[in-house]
Amino acid sequence: MKANFIKFFGLLFVVALGLTVSCNNDDAAGAQDIEKLRLATKKSKKKDGLANNMYIIRGKGFNSTKKIYFNNVDTYFNSTLVTDNVIFVTIDKNTPYENAPSELKVVTDGGTATYSFRILPPAPTVKSFNPVNVADGEQFTIYGSYFLDPVVTVGGVQAEIVSSTLTEIKAVMPVGSNHKYITVTTPSGASTWNTAVGTAIYDDVFYSPWTIEAWNNHSYLTSLTDAYQGTTFIKKNIAGWDNIQGNWGWDESVSQYTGIHFAIRSDDAGKLVLIFNGTGWGDATRAVTTGKEWKDYKFTWEQLGGRPAALQNISFQEFTGSAHNYYFDNIGYTVD
Repeated sequence: MKANFIKFFGLLFVVALGLTVSCNNDDAAGAQDIEKLRLATKKSKKKDGLANNMYIIRGKGFNSTKKIYFNNVDTYFNSTLVTDNVIFVTIDKNTPYENAPSELKVVTDGGTATYSFRILPPAPTVKSFNPVNVADGEQFTIYGSYFLDPVVTVGGVQAEIVSSTLTEIKAVMPVGSNHKYITVTTPSGASTWNTAVGTAIYDDVFYSPWTIEAWNNHSYLTSLTDAYQGTTFIKKNIAGWDNIQGNWGWDESVSQYTGIHFAIRSDDAGKLVLIFNGTGWGDATRAVTTGKEWKDYKFTWEQLGGRPAALQNISFQEFTGSAHNYYFDNIGYTVD
């Protein structure tokens, strides 16, 4: 009887040991591990992640993935793009990159795998700068977004940064910057604004001798969000076939430029004709269409009949035959 009891107890111990080993093997088979990440679209040496880009997560044990977190943000993923060893996932553009844990988490049925991974913001966007006609050694302001650890260059020459936030940079214009372009570079990329230094006729103000006479019944609106360049732009409700007329002046410096440009929008579909130095009234070849979004238009001297002796006047004629609210900004010269 005693011998049978010992045999029975021994059998139970062997069975229990076998079950324990089996469970441990199952856990090991289900364990997940993150080995590396890289951009899905191209090979990159960057060790940091760029928001709003797709990445490949490589490792093992991903078949039962339930959640993916970048910096504690629950990130959407397509389950059809998940295998046991690979996950394709796009980092949400709103993933925090400041005061964040810099960590990727993959949650599966087997547990949670973590991986140290810093997220950078999207590439910077330069929206404008002001004043456009800033002299060497003077301070100017750049407006835009995602200015994380920025470097400012003007024509390839680095500018001294006075202060910066994610949406605004104050810097000092380096020597030799006239007619050059401003670029902001961050760890995520670079952005260049399309207006050259020293080429403005109007940015937030008119530069002498130019202006628009008060009898035009126009107004000036100030809004950093709504302006195309800087903070202030021009508005006029123009009746069908009517116009907004700039004053007459004389600028012989046109020989250093290649043409003119201007930004226009309207509350609904509109059309305007550019009147240059008093010519072009009713000329459909100089017509530009407008809508709710700003458009930057360029006219070369050749398109305007050849290089003029001087710039004398810029005006616009309404060309739909109906009244519209029109908005004007960033009037200036081109250099390329």
